[in-house]
Amino acid sequence: MRTIVGQVLEHLTGRVWLYPHDPDPDAVRPSVAVIADDRGSVLIDAGNSPEHARDIQSAIATAGLPAPKWLVYTHHHWDHTWGACAWPGDVTVVAHAASVELLRAEADRPWSHRYLYDQVKANPKLAPSFRARALAVPDWADFRIVLPHQTFDDTLTLPTGVVLRHVGGNHAPDSLVAIDSGVMLLGDAFYPPPFHLRAPDDTLDYAMVKQFLSERHSYYVDAHSPPRTLSAALMGQ
Repeated sequence: MRTIVGQVLEHLTGRVWLYPHDPDPDAVRPSVAVIADDRGSVLIDAGNSPEHARDIQSAIATAGLPAPKWLVYTHHHWDHTWGACAWPGDVTVVAHAASVELLRAEADRPWSHRYLYDQVKANPKLAPSFRARALAVPDWADFRIVLPHQTFDDTLTLPTGVVLRHVGGNHAPDSLVAIDSGVMLLGDAFYPPPFHLRAPDDTLDYAMVKQFLSERHSYYVDAHSPPRTLSAALMGQ
């Protein structure tokens, strides 16, 4: 059996801890950040499944960090939101306002292995994503998509001081970034559109990357790569 990377939280800097991404691209298991605070931690993304979320919960407890009080969706895509149903009901889910209708449409779909199979048969470009979903969620009995409890349009500062900012972009219109302790948590904001929507000339959003780097944060963390220091990011490493 393949060992999943990230069984423990890794301290990055300040209040920011990371549950690392799975480097196997077929797993589509992004990193999840925990911004610790005695008033309640802020979780950046939910995990790609209830199982992923439970792994993160165990890691938070093992690290002795305060339980999450807020859960921020960096955007509505499944690998960042599908774990939300496994987090306690008193956790406030926060997202950009555009996420609501996008997630409501996803929640209306009859998710099951049969549905995934039929969708891939109708559109083979969905195969990488939908096969990963099938692996991530072996049992759909208690699965549900959780809509945000709190939304914002431009910027929002949470009670613990974590700053959220909408950036949009080609990957998802509701993409936001979170900033704390000199760390910019990017989600997938500068990525090209998802594979099934991608045109041959779609690339990373270099203008967005340039803007992020101009802010000169100490660390930059996108959801499917290891963290980069400012100097490494400027050198394109």
